[in-house]
Amino acid sequence: MTNVRVRFAPSPTGPLHIGGVRTALFNYLFAKKHNGTFVLRIEDTDQNRYVANAEEYINESLNWLEIPFDEGVGRNEKFGPYRQSERKDIYKKHIQELLDSGNAYYAFDSAEDLDRERKGHEEEGKTFIYNWHNREKGRLVNSLVLTSDEVEQRIKNGDKYVVRFKSPQGETLLMNDIIRGEIKIDTNVLDDKILFKSDGMPTYHLANIVDDHLMEISHVIRGEEWLPSMALHVLLYKAFGWNTPEFAHLPLILKPTGKGKLSKRDGDKLGFPVFPLAYTNEETGEVSRGYKEDGYFPETVLNFLAFLGWNPGTEQEIFSLQELVESFDLDRVNKSGARFDPDKTKWYNQQYLQSKSDGELAKIYASKLNVILNECEESKMRSFDFAQDDKKYLLKIVGLIKERATFVNDFWDLSKFFFVAPTEYDAKASKKQWKPETGSLMQQLVGVLSKINDYSSSNIETVVKEWLTTNELGFGKVMPPFRLALVGTMSGPHLFDIAEMLGKEETINRIEKAIISL
Repeated sequence: MTNVRVRFAPSPTGPLHIGGVRTALFNYLFAKKHNGTFVLRIEDTDQNRYVANAEEYINESLNWLEIPFDEGVGRNEKFGPYRQSERKDIYKKHIQELLDSGNAYYAFDSAEDLDRERKGHEEEGKTFIYNWHNREKGRLVNSLVLTSDEVEQRIKNGDKYVVRFKSPQGETLLMNDIIRGEIKIDTNVLDDKILFKSDGMPTYHLANIVDDHLMEISHVIRGEEWLPSMALHVLLYKAFGWNTPEFAHLPLILKPTGKGKLSKRDGDKLGFPVFPLAYTNEETGEVSRGYKEDGYFPETVLNFLAFLGWNPGTEQEIFSLQELVESFDLDRVNKSGARFDPDKTKWYNQQYLQSKSDGELAKIYASKLNVILNECEESKMRSFDFAQDDKKYLLKIVGLIKERATFVNDFWDLSKFFFVAPTEYDAKASKKQWKPETGSLMQQLVGVLSKINDYSSSNIETVVKEWLTTNELGFGKVMPPFRLALVGTMSGPHLFDIAEMLGKEETINRIEKAIISL
């Protein structure tokens, strides 16, 4: 396959939904698979819904996910400009071509005119469609029934108008979609879509086609919601006399229940993000969660999104970006909708977390730790210097806790006791594990620990177990309250590893504090 050019063309009307991210990803994978070009175009013709920081958000999202565009605003501008709002003159020129060729016409119908027609059809049990069966009957006001002088005068008078596409009558349109196969459309059921408005702005349909042609897009890979527009777009290519690109319409991403399209409301209700990055609505101040801020790795997001509608045909589930590029094929994209599974996304993140080195994770955790320690009243530490000594300490902690974590954000809850002595103890565990004789046993344990010189995990364990055996003390009488004293709960990694990390003095201090408290 030669000269592959694909585009991702979002509207800057708010945060980028993961459905849009998946469209970007599939375009990126297809382009890289075929040594092609991934174009980012900003479709901002709807100025009423334009959000100032949305374009920046789109760029930041693609960069965080490491699927940056090859060509677009400010980068390799071969076919610029790449914002549709800056291409008005181009669209005016092309709409005039359609008017001159008879493939489009002016329509001056007011909202009241169209409402009258709509109600009239409803009274007869019909659906109003503006097309071949009524556009030249005289009830609708357009350049097909007006003289050229009348049209010119109306435009001079400043009458509001739109330019509509003149859909063909009595034809069967044959189209092909890479994912869905052959599609047949009876052109008699198509309405004459609006292509251009008197405010000088094109609709999506005209701008989309003109831009894809002029930017030499070879494959249009987009969401299923655009499938109903495919007939109009193919007809527009024919009207201009242009070659049609290949189309591939991706399946919807469905709610976790499998019914209906995934929305922000589903994420809010069930507690998961639907945007790559957190987003603040500047008008309302509402903050929407993002995968990055929730602690997901970018490779996690790419991996689970790739499997929403595509499968490699193997049992492999974990793919690097390069492996996705090598394996990706539009022929393996499903037609049916893909159900979003929040638990599966967490599973992916856990797999990636476990595969990372302790050093990588410790570095991430260190940046979060300073913020936490600074806000933690119980901590004697107010900052964590990721220098050599502290780095070694943190590396050990990460090695002990990471198997229990799904996110780096989980690390604090799993390791808090390494930095902050417990101020309270789990009530249920205290009642069960701390008996009348426990205080005396713990005091004896303090005596044993205080005499240990080699305060390593293995040696502490050896000495304590020998003491238990010699004095015929059950492990269950000492070990659980020992853990409770150090951690505050019955959770955590190997007890003697914790003791080594805390050091002899801190271990004894915590036991003595527990004796007083409990």
